[in-house]
Amino acid sequence: MPSQFNSYIDNIDTDFWQNLCKSRGQLRHYDKGEAFIMAGNVGRYIGYVESGALKYVCYSSDGVPHVVGLEFAGHFVCDFPGSLYRQKSRCSIIATVPCEIYCIPSAEVADLMRADERVRQIIEATTREVFYTLYDRHVDLYSKSPQQRYDELLSCDPNLFQLFSLKDIASLLNITPTHLSRLRKK
Repeated sequence: MPSQFNSYIDNIDTDFWQNLCKSRGQLRHYDKGEAFIMAGNVGRYIGYVESGALKYVCYSSDGVPHVVGLEFAGHFVCDFPGSLYRQKSRCSIIATVPCEIYCIPSAEVADLMRADERVRQIIEATTREVFYTLYDRHVDLYSKSPQQRYDELLSCDPNLFQLFSLKDIASLLNITPTHLSRLRKK
């Protein structure tokens, strides 16, 4: 089991990303419910989350929102790597509590990637690790029970319900809020 929900964070050059965002980025405040990016738009920023939490939300064809990811303080937020290639995001990224995020323009990072081989290698390695994290989550949806997924999620952050609503956590686990309430009582 990973030590963090976003296991990629244990396997990337976090110092590079944090230093890049803090030294070249601008500190921005996002209120609860405010979007870092909206689905259908190109991501303008790559951010380091100084404080707060965010959720990644995609929408089914009938407009129903589905939480597909979470982001925490000390992690990075963006539509990665799509924002580097000017691709429209399939997800919205929304603050679940007030956030302070150091934001660097994605275009600036893309320019660095093209100009500096070391930066390109770091971005390639980061992309690979994000893929592994998402692949593991996809496999877990089919190979682990809701109880196992809930227990692992809670072990990564015991304060989860202070940052995210029961409905959001249930959506992430692909279960109903009622089912999640039953799991919490066990």
